[in-house]
Amino acid sequence: MDLRIYPPEEIIDTEVSLPLSKSIANRLMIIDAIACGGQDGFASLAAISDDTRAMAAALRERSGLVDVGPAGTAMRFLTAYFAALPGADVTLDGTERMRRRPIGPLVDALRALGADIEYKGEDGFPPLSIKGRALHGGELEIDATISSQFLSAILMAAPGFDTPLFLRFRGAPASESYLKMTVALMRSRGIDVDMTPQGITVAPGKYTPAPATHDIEPDWSAAAFWYEIAAISAGWVRLPGLRSPSIQGDSVCASLFDRLGVVTEFEDGGAQLSASPETWSRVEADMSDCPDLVLPLAVTCCLLSVPFRFTGVESLHIKECDRVEALVAELRRLTYVLYTEGSGVIGWEGRRAPVGETAEIATYADHRMAMAFAPAALFYPGIVIRDAEVVSKSYPRFWDDLRAAGFMVLDAAEPVPVFEEENQQ
Repeated sequence: MDLRIYPPEEIIDTEVSLPLSKSIANRLMIIDAIACGGQDGFASLAAISDDTRAMAAALRERSGLVDVGPAGTAMRFLTAYFAALPGADVTLDGTERMRRRPIGPLVDALRALGADIEYKGEDGFPPLSIKGRALHGGELEIDATISSQFLSAILMAAPGFDTPLFLRFRGAPASESYLKMTVALMRSRGIDVDMTPQGITVAPGKYTPAPATHDIEPDWSAAAFWYEIAAISAGWVRLPGLRSPSIQGDSVCASLFDRLGVVTEFEDGGAQLSASPETWSRVEADMSDCPDLVLPLAVTCCLLSVPFRFTGVESLHIKECDRVEALVAELRRLTYVLYTEGSGVIGWEGRRAPVGETAEIATYADHRMAMAFAPAALFYPGIVIRDAEVVSKSYPRFWDDLRAAGFMVLDAAEPVPVFEEENQQ
């Protein structure tokens, strides 16, 4: 499904009920499955998004093919979960893109703890054949620079090991805020976890059962797209339930978008966003701890003509798509010429290309690409978002919320509205 987006006719003034955090939900489902030996009971969390639906469905299985589709978090977490589940005998697989996303460091680490995991295809990548068994602890060194999800996957399984686990970091952890989220949730369920700059120690223990829906926050990663809309529309956006402080690392969104003129006021009921003309003349930031914010920030900077330089974007190359490559290509369609330095830097110095035809944005089967570029309709009326249904991976209601905010969201196959034809004459 391709969608054509037009901006609201009036200044935006809207209230948005954000989806719950799938990052928290996926961790709690793994924790609760370990705590209760349960394979079901996650219906409310499954409804959050395609990713949580994939996780909930996988946790009902003990044998045979378990296909998580494009859900990267589910692939990593379930690899450790099934490896440490005695009696499990599964083949864990996903989409063709998933088969190109590396998982070797996690498999190597689990094998060192006694796991029985074999590659069904290319070494280092899914699909995986996993036969669950009791694992042991001890000291384990792992490359922490590739994905925090590798570390989180092992840590959540570690309370069931027969001896304490000391996970020693080799290199600074990527997306460390997500690792801290995992540790916080484990501690909240009664597990003794000690985290230092050198590594993490987990003592054997049992998770305290609790309702899986307990205290799941609205998703700060989803909020970023409404910060983007507030910044470029100079309108008002209310986000009920959004909180600060938060265990979500992407809550740094508020301070990053403050540089782009978005004022955040936290009240008991949530957050209220409003726009200020006071924007920085240039934005530089290390995004290694919040890589999911790169797309909405980069698009916002370009639309507001604010040069930027973001470091720490290495992990974006192995997301649902190569987000660095995709961002460069699709912003170029909107005339913005970005640059990269190695694998870890992306920026824009104000360079523009000639104006082309009406923009049609490819999403590369990536939900965040679709949501980051949709607000560009405020500057490029009639922008087309290809394969727009990909938003269901994390934010199924996104297009409905956009309509409620006043945007016109049409099937791109429908005839061009009369007002646009008149403008083109």
